[in-house]
Amino acid sequence: MGIRDLLKLLPIRALRHPAPVVPVVRFEGVIASRRWRGMLSLASHAAALDRAFAMPNLAAVAIVVNSPGGAPVQSALLFRRIRQLAEEKHVPVYAFAEDVAASGGYWLALAGDEIYAEETSILGSIGVVSAGFGFAGLIDRLGIERRVHTAGERKSLLDPFIPESEADVERLAALQQDIHAAFKEHVRRRRVGKIDAADESLFSGDVLTGRMALARGLIDGIGDLRSVLRARFGDDVRLVPIATERRRRWLFARTRLFAAGERFAPVAEVVDWLEARLIWARFGL
Repeated sequence: MGIRDLLKLLPIRALRHPAPVVPVVRFEGVIASRRWRGMLSLASHAAALDRAFAMPNLAAVAIVVNSPGGAPVQSALLFRRIRQLAEEKHVPVYAFAEDVAASGGYWLALAGDEIYAEETSILGSIGVVSAGFGFAGLIDRLGIERRVHTAGERKSLLDPFIPESEADVERLAALQQDIHAAFKEHVRRRRVGKIDAADESLFSGDVLTGRMALARGLIDGIGDLRSVLRARFGDDVRLVPIATERRRRWLFARTRLFAAGERFAPVAEVVDWLEARLIWARFGL
């Protein structure tokens, strides 16, 4: 075999024209600052995002969102980190909603320059909710005396072991209205020219299917990750899944709790699981 024959075997074309790379980062679960299994936060995904935006031959970054929402601050932190990296690297971000991208999950999906979903995906829920329980009657029946000492008249806002007061409810409503206003501004800014910004019904907290969301400008199209990105970057595009730190952090945290003799670690885990299930259940999942 001659030199020319050997040269023909070399992947010269691939070296000169490498396939475009699109790393894929998944965001699946309830958004919360706690580091239990299934919870999303900036801490759980920061390293994965850094790796995604640092890959060679980067054509874009894809984020896959399957979240019913959760903590608004963590949603905002994740959104901001994605946009900062996208602007630093000068690459577009494509967001893909799976079963649910609602409430904080939709806030996160807005990090995409374009958002896609399935026809039956659940999106929207642009609102704020606060839920809890009241145990004042129970502790009265059990003969338990609640003792709370505060410096600041509103320090014990909505304490579940004392009767709910009208002033507390009004204060909570004011906080929710302010967070809701920030959410609406966020949506209007990211979907400018695509939604009817004067249509307040978009911000009622209602949920929409993918088809309904497309008709109202909350997403850019119906489609799955592979089909959309191959249509955009060609059939040779490399979709590279990026692992997150959630599983490792969860195992480490649980081991540390048991090593420290924390007897209530399993109880805390069950409570977090129940809380997550209640949030998912609002969307029938």
